[in-house]
This record gives sequence, structure tokens and C-alpha cells, in this order.
Amino acid sequence: MNDRVRGFPAFPKGTRRRSRFARTWWGNAWLRAVEDTALDPDQLVHGRRYAFGGHVGPIAVSPGRIAATVSGEAGEHRTELVLEELSEVEWDRFLERVSARSGHIAALLEGEMPEELVASADDAGVRLLPGIGDLEPDCDCPDFEHPCRHAAALSYQASWLLDADPFVLLLMRGKGRRELLERLRVSSAVEPTRLADAASERARALLEGWPESEALLNRFI
Repeated sequence: MNDRVRGFPAFPKGTRRRSRFARTWWGNAWLRAVEDTALDPDQLVHGRRYAFGGHVGPIAVSPGRIAATVSGEAGEHRTELVLEELSEVEWDRFLERVSARSGHIAALLEGEMPEELVASADDAGVRLLPGIGDLEPDCDCPDFEHPCRHAAALSYQASWLLDADPFVLLLMRGKGRRELLERLRVSSAVEPTRLADAASERARALLEGWPESEALLNRFI
């Protein structure tokens, strides 16, 4: 099964209350990267309306990008958000940080992105969450805003996907869920001293049964 391209069905109209967007700290960090670089706040307003109004079609996530067709007043537009992939050296550093604490593995598999893990990765020179200027919108609409309303709508819905599954972010950074979990499973198997406490045993159990954890993807979708 190819997990380097993941597809998600379109969110129906009125999926979220208008007073709420991302529910998690990492989902909100994603939105800050979008909103802090917006050149026209009105486009964000339109984007939020499109996101809640069901204007975004099925979403495809692959290394370095997230894409969807977004409908607007003038028709449908192919819209993407581009994010730089991590290098192999950066992935090695990140996986070292994940493996250093078994609780990190369990948290990821249960749909959580530990703040301590992100901070540890940052200390190692690995930026997981996008910062200002890291997300590059691309849309075939004639608008020149950065982002346009279509890219803004996709950005808001992307935060909902991240809320449900942090592996969406990791895929955008370049590695699929199955590849990462297999590498973590092997790492845990060859270093049994890391599996001594209850949290470690929980991580081992989750890793051994990770195919069944796909149900997590539907928690917020």
C-alpha cells in the first residue's frame, strides 16, 4: 500500500462551528504560519467562509505538498500548499528524538504531537511545524493575494486534518506513516532497554498493532 500519497474525503458544509478552527496546539501553530504571513486579511475571511461552506474538494497529501480543488465565484481552482521536505539527516535526528522516549511513540500513534518532542527536534535543528514564510500557496486562480481565498480555505481545512492525525504533517515533511512506524518498530525491537516501563510497553503494543490504528484518521473527519 502506498502511503506517500494519502487522500481524504471532502469536509461537508458546516463541518465546524464558526467560532472554532484548529483544536490542537499544533493545528493552531499551522494556522499561525498562514495568518501571520497573509498580505490581505480579507482573503482569510473569505477562506474561512469557503472552508466552512464546503467549497474544498477531496484533499490529497504527499511529500512536500497538500492539494485540493477549491470552488469559488468564478469556478473551480487547483490549489496547493507547498512545504519543504526534511533531509535524510534531519529525519535521522527526528527519529532519534522520537525513540529517546517511548511516550513519544505512543503519543503519535494516539493522534498527539507532544510539545516536548517538537521542542527537542527544534533543538536538533529539525523544524517540524511551519514558521513564517515556510508555507508557499499556489493556485491557478487569477488573484495575486498571498494567500488567495482558495489557498486560505485549504489551509484552514488542513489544520483539521492535522488535528486528527499528526502523521499528516510528517508526510508533508517527506515520510509516510508506514515507513516511519516500521523504522520506529525496528528501532524499538533492537533496543529492548527502552521498553522497560509501562509507557514503553504501551508503545511496543501500539507499534506491533499499528495497521489497526488507521481508525484514528476518522476521529475528527
